[in-house]
Amino acid sequence: MLTWPDLTSRVRGAPDATVAYGDDPLQVADLWRPAGDGPHPVVVMVHGGCWQTSIADRRLMDWAAADLRAAGIAVWNIDYRGVDRAGGGYPGTFRDVAAAADRLRDAAAAFALDLRGGVAIGHSAGGHLALWLAARHRLSPDSPLHRPAPLAIGTVICLGGLPDLAAVAASPDNGCGTEVIARLVDPSRPSPYADTSLPPLLPIDAVQHLVNGREDRIVPLRLGEAYVAQAQAAGDDARLHTVADTGHVELITPGTAAWTHARALVVAAVERDR
Repeated sequence: MLTWPDLTSRVRGAPDATVAYGDDPLQVADLWRPAGDGPHPVVVMVHGGCWQTSIADRRLMDWAAADLRAAGIAVWNIDYRGVDRAGGGYPGTFRDVAAAADRLRDAAAAFALDLRGGVAIGHSAGGHLALWLAARHRLSPDSPLHRPAPLAIGTVICLGGLPDLAAVAASPDNGCGTEVIARLVDPSRPSPYADTSLPPLLPIDAVQHLVNGREDRIVPLRLGEAYVAQAQAAGDDARLHTVADTGHVELITPGTAAWTHARALVVAAVERDR
């Protein structure tokens, strides 16, 4: 299995622009834009790190973003305040991710980006947040996380994600632990999972591809299997893709079987909508 240095020791590319969506240094998105006039298809990318900025920020996705750019796909790689940062947790982390995604609409004209179809890709905790972006239209207007007219996401590629927060909180074998969930959802509320976790929001009416490594020690495969079964039972088009001899790092490492498969799913999604 790969380790994080196997990825982070590689030569790192650079984004073409960084766009702010708020005043905090973490309230930014990096744009990785292919050469040429465009319009270019674009995907929203969400990093993981157990919802904690101290573990990871958007730069962990630089290699995956550069690989998609080389394939002719623009990437809107967003950052957000984790639960360990002032303003993060509930509702701040979710509000950041929502604002970052919606900021893409304003940037699309300036950078010649094609928003048709709406594709998001996320890794680990970012897989949960990418799915949540696609589910925002299901939020109650009474939720503090509700925003009018959210950016439409029609396809999500979730790489080693954690969609069911209640299941994560009850699974001490997951690599993020269980205590972080309380910091993310605010358990003092009557229904802390109603607007934060995916199962209560099903069906979300988006195509959902969950790509999981069979040897992933951070996100047990059973979490992906259980969520896909729930989504399918609710009527959603959800599919589980398992990759042999694959842990957590391989899912976002160019050249691996897992990332090659994930990239093919992204390419197919953007080509279908053009």
